[in-house]
Amino acid sequence: MTDATRASDRPSDSALLELALEIALEAGRMIAAAREGTVTVADRKSSVTDVVTQVDRDAEALIRDRIRAARPDDAFFGEESGGDAGSSGLTWVVDPIDGTVNFLYGIPHYAVSIAVVEGPADPATWVERVGVVHNPATGETFTAVRGGGAFLGDRALRIPEPPQLAEALIATGFAYDADIRAEQGAAVAAMLPRVRDIRRLGTASLDLCNLAAGRVDAYAERTLNPWDHAAGGLIVAEAGGVVVGRHGAAPSRDFVIAVHPELLEPLEALLDEVGA
Repeated sequence: MTDATRASDRPSDSALLELALEIALEAGRMIAAAREGTVTVADRKSSVTDVVTQVDRDAEALIRDRIRAARPDDAFFGEESGGDAGSSGLTWVVDPIDGTVNFLYGIPHYAVSIAVVEGPADPATWVERVGVVHNPATGETFTAVRGGGAFLGDRALRIPEPPQLAEALIATGFAYDADIRAEQGAAVAAMLPRVRDIRRLGTASLDLCNLAAGRVDAYAERTLNPWDHAAGGLIVAEAGGVVVGRHGAAPSRDFVIAVHPELLEPLEALLDEVGA
């Protein structure tokens, strides 16, 4: 299939959003029902703190099956089951439960995150087309289409003008590696006197959506994976923010910063100062 043929066969972004939203809501209902029972750790991945439940796996299987049935030529890249190649040029980037530890403990702050990107699941080269982040515990659903704005339900989102850095509320998260966590803890301790406060809520996709909704002023974190920020990153961008790596680089495992453009330079300077 040629590039021209692929382009002519691609669905509209609105059709992709409709499908992604339908799948996210179905997965969310399954996750919410499972949370009513007993949830236990099924396995550990990179460390003892990096856990997965059977519900994570079941939710990703549901999402993968629904995508395969509707879009069999699309690629898939998920946290729990890895990737499937495709021929359409589109990739679905999925975290079935972002914030698994919150889910495990019954903290109502976790999300189904589904993005559709052009190209492979590589933040340096992909073009994000659609993003959906759905919190099954609260019912909040954030969506974005490239060039079409960001929304919380039916409400359009726009990141407000930022405060001075000293009055900014900064969201962050911590890695699973113990040595990196120690470095991050030291950086947070150094940042605390320089900003209004720090929030560590445990769900990267919702941290990004909180920025888009004006609930925090910035977000910065190391060691994120593509599924952590694919959907939320588009929602931030469509709400008027920037999502970048350090010093002009693309977002990567090295670093992801999401912020109003006017706050980017002072935030990066502070991150440099504290050794983040």
